[in-house]
Amino acid sequence: MSESLQASAPTLLIRHLGVLEYEAVWQAMSRFTDQRDEASQDELWLVQHPPVFTQGRAGKPEHLINPGDIPVVQSDRGGQVTYHGPGQLILYPLIQLKRYDLSVRDLVSLLEQIVVEFLAGYAVTAYPKKEAPGVYTDNASGVSQKIASVGLRIRRGCSFHGVSINIDMDLSPFDRINPCGYQGLTMTQLREHTPDLPSMAAIETSIASLIANKLGAHAKTAAGELPA
Repeated sequence: MSESLQASAPTLLIRHLGVLEYEAVWQAMSRFTDQRDEASQDELWLVQHPPVFTQGRAGKPEHLINPGDIPVVQSDRGGQVTYHGPGQLILYPLIQLKRYDLSVRDLVSLLEQIVVEFLAGYAVTAYPKKEAPGVYTDNASGVSQKIASVGLRIRRGCSFHGVSINIDMDLSPFDRINPCGYQGLTMTQLREHTPDLPSMAAIETSIASLIANKLGAHAKTAAGELPA
C-alpha cells in the first residue's frame, strides 16, 4: 500500500486475545457493535476458545449427537452447530460493511478467500463451496474435508462473529455433532497437511496482515484484551 493510500485508508485495530471463554467474547462483540457509531474504528479480534459447541440461529437439536461434558451455547450467529477448542484460530471482524462497500455475501466470500490464500502459503489447496459456506480441502483419496467454518451476524450495518480455522487441535469433538448440520462431514486441520507449523502468534500476525490488506485498511495493534 502506498504512503498516500495508507494515509487515507481506514484503520483496523488488531486484538490478539489469547484463549478466552466463548460467551465473554460474544457478549463483548455484541456490546461493541451496539455502542459503535459511524466514526468508530473497525476491529479484528483473534482468539481461541476453551472447548464449546455453539449453535447458530438455524441450529437444529438433532445435529447435536452426543455433546457429553462439552457445554453447548445457543448463539446469535448464522449457521448450524460447530465446535471451538484450543488450537483453532478464530477471526472476528467487527467492521462497518459500507466502509468497504461490502454486502453480506461479499464479506463471506472475502473471508473464505482470505483462508484459501492463507492456506496456499502452506502449499494447501483449498476452496469454498457456494452451497455450504466455509473452506474445504481434499484428502489423499479426494474426499472433501472442512478446514474452516464461517458464521456471521450483521447488526446496524456492522459485522460480528466470523470464521474459525482449524490449525492444530483435537478434532475428536466434531464426532459428537453433525458439523455445520452435515451428517458425515469430516473435518481436517492445517497440522495434517504440513509438517512445519510456526507458532500461533506468527500465524495470527500473518493472517491479520492479509485481512487488512484485503480490506485496504491500515492495521494497528490494539491492547490484547477485550474493550471495556
